[in-house]
Amino acid sequence: MPAANGRRRGPLRAESREVRDARMVIVPPFAAGDRLDGFLQRHGGEPGRSRSEWQRLIGVEAVLLNGSPSKPSERVREGDRVRIFALARGPALPPEDFVSFSVVYEDPAMIVVDKPAGVVVHPAPGNERGTLVNGLLARFPELRSDEDELRPGIVHRLDKDTSGLMVIGRTLTAVANLQRQMQSGSTEKRYLLLVRGGIDEDAGIIDRPIGRDPRNRQRMAVRSEGRASVTHFWVRSRLPGWTLLEALLLTGRTHQLRVHFASIGHPVAGDTPYGHKGAAFPGLRRQFLHSHLLRLRSPHDNAEHTFTSDLPPELEAALNRLTGTPQPQQ
Repeated sequence: MPAANGRRRGPLRAESREVRDARMVIVPPFAAGDRLDGFLQRHGGEPGRSRSEWQRLIGVEAVLLNGSPSKPSERVREGDRVRIFALARGPALPPEDFVSFSVVYEDPAMIVVDKPAGVVVHPAPGNERGTLVNGLLARFPELRSDEDELRPGIVHRLDKDTSGLMVIGRTLTAVANLQRQMQSGSTEKRYLLLVRGGIDEDAGIIDRPIGRDPRNRQRMAVRSEGRASVTHFWVRSRLPGWTLLEALLLTGRTHQLRVHFASIGHPVAGDTPYGHKGAAFPGLRRQFLHSHLLRLRSPHDNAEHTFTSDLPPELEAALNRLTGTPQPQQ
């Protein structure tokens, strides 16, 4: 029988899966036009489940659109019926003790780590192994969780080529507590970044909404219909052709600093996806973006902690080349 919106209902192909139960979500008028994965992230009834996790579930046909398998990019329409199956837990993520990261602090509720550039935070299509999560499971096996099997303990993310401080929750309760702190604005996350060109102001605010780039869904862009995004920044030092900044995120949008500074004509050094040729920096194979300060309260005892991280050697070397400081002998 055809669906009311004209889509044909396909056969329900759940026989080969180990199904515990299923539930139905009907697409409301205000969500019409959303991608299926984005709709599920916002309205799938499972707070905290990431878009990449929904993409995985769609790919293994644990989600059916009007009775048929679909793609994450499929646009939903008003009245569409999205059936979500609860599957038995799949193969466990393998712990991998070769993943590089440093533990800065730990207590019964949280772990603070210093992530190097080049390490992806959690598994996603194309990056299933060698992630920070794989490394964390090797060192802290108690993080493994049936409720969030792909992102156990993850409270927030850093891009693959962004280094610095991250906090990990050791229990589901701790993860929820830390996420509430970040959503309420009671935490502080500061970054060091080198941007192209000279900035005359000693301090400033960038208040520009950010949303998906309609020309490239893998990127973000300043868009009038995007989500409110605010960045405070201060000039640390002015260098030939570049400016070293400290930035405080008041919101936590994907690629926020990279998008904001590219949008005002000062792309982050090494960030050619957003800054193109203007961001190229000789000898730098990553973006000059480092999470150097993290302030929050531990869910263990509510004590406030402030953590700092020095620039990694490759970013210090980039600054030394600008100032003419001799490089250390290898």
